[in-house]
Amino acid sequence: MREFKLYIDGQWVESGAGTIVDDLNPATGEVFARVHHASVEDVDRAIAAAQRASEQWGTSLPAEREKILMNAADLLEQRTSEFVDVLIDEAGATFGKAMAETSFVVNLLRSAAGEARRITGETMPSDSPGLISMSVRRPLGVIGGISPFNFPFLLAAKKVVLAIAAGNTFVLKPASDTAVIGLKIGELLGDAGLPAGVVNVVPGSGAAVGNQLVTDPRISMLTFTGSTEIGKQLAVEAAKTLKKITLELGGKSPIIVLDDADIAYAVDAACFGVFLNQGQVCMANSRIICEAGIFDEFCDRFTAKVATLKVGNPREHDTVIGPLIKPSQCRFLDSHVRDAVDKGAKLLTGGSSEGAFYAPTVLAGVTPDMVVYHEESFGPVVSIIAVQDHEEALTVANDTCYGLSSAVITNDLQKAMKLALGLEAGMVHVNGSSAYDEPHVPFGGIKDSGMGREGGRYSMEEMTEVKWLTIQMGQRHFPF
Repeated sequence: MREFKLYIDGQWVESGAGTIVDDLNPATGEVFARVHHASVEDVDRAIAAAQRASEQWGTSLPAEREKILMNAADLLEQRTSEFVDVLIDEAGATFGKAMAETSFVVNLLRSAAGEARRITGETMPSDSPGLISMSVRRPLGVIGGISPFNFPFLLAAKKVVLAIAAGNTFVLKPASDTAVIGLKIGELLGDAGLPAGVVNVVPGSGAAVGNQLVTDPRISMLTFTGSTEIGKQLAVEAAKTLKKITLELGGKSPIIVLDDADIAYAVDAACFGVFLNQGQVCMANSRIICEAGIFDEFCDRFTAKVATLKVGNPREHDTVIGPLIKPSQCRFLDSHVRDAVDKGAKLLTGGSSEGAFYAPTVLAGVTPDMVVYHEESFGPVVSIIAVQDHEEALTVANDTCYGLSSAVITNDLQKAMKLALGLEAGMVHVNGSSAYDEPHVPFGGIKDSGMGREGGRYSMEEMTEVKWLTIQMGQRHFPF
């Protein structure tokens, strides 16, 4: 049985409390690995290591950071199968999703390498004679990160590599259910030549690790991806010490399908957007809002396609629906489906489970009095809602506390732009699905979906501080 220790100051160290936890394979329920969990003292050591490394790393040359990140990208390409295997066995990712996630991180590393050279300030005109006025950006210092289980490699790596590209050091708490892939980020960067202490990985409980990252004054910023409930709690704690924080939280994303759309294409886009990674995607378009003129045909064709999605072994290349992270999530989805059906929704397909596998499920006629209309299911459950026109579609789409991603399928440019500008979401994709990301874009949401942006220069702005500098040419006259 493989055993994974903590990664602190460039070394693999045992849990100070001796806590070693079984890491389960979601598909089989068998133990995949055993992982050391950090104690409060271990987290303190990790923060201290990051703080020691911060001064030297914060003044490192962009070329040095660029080289290490490019080395890491090359190493990851060579070790793709190794990381894919971990994503399948630890996170329950299907083969296709694991390959896509790993490829994304390769591109992310190269994108971050480029950002190391693009951390820029600006010069500004001054009202004082002979005064040169400018701004520069400086790293924050030590950044703490808490990453989720659903895209455990991509979302953790996005936080870590962009932070170090900006000259910060990092302490990562990966999700307990997917700690190994988080630890392998530390391993990969160490093998690429990253100095000891710049990145530290400490799996563990929220009480031992998460609380310390948000309260310790040595941590200059916290970046979190997870539930809205936990995100709000962290924001309150961060405010007590005026710690900077970015939050990427939950979603109940809509995809609007207008009656001029190519229905076959709309079915494909909506299907991908909600069933990617078994629906365990914060930006999943779990609400399909369809104009009444094509509602019946869309439901029929969408249900027919969903019935063809293979559920099963995530290692088989044609599997689309793998296991949820835990069997208990199936009970949660059952509660959403039962509530909707009891209140008048029609179950078009699915609604059953076996172990951690939940059949892709389609509900029609979902109304605001149903729990699934408002709450994030975080599983392969989708609601199809009929509306009379694009204006009602916008009203329904915005009838949520969330505002992460969204999509519109239409060939009408006027309506597309009106909807894109009117949707209350941080991201809108016209003629695509809501589930989309690239390494350099401003990824993030509004409302209860979070605050701040991740990706490219947007992370550089979040993870640095602006300093104003002036240089007086000659001598300035002072009034006294």
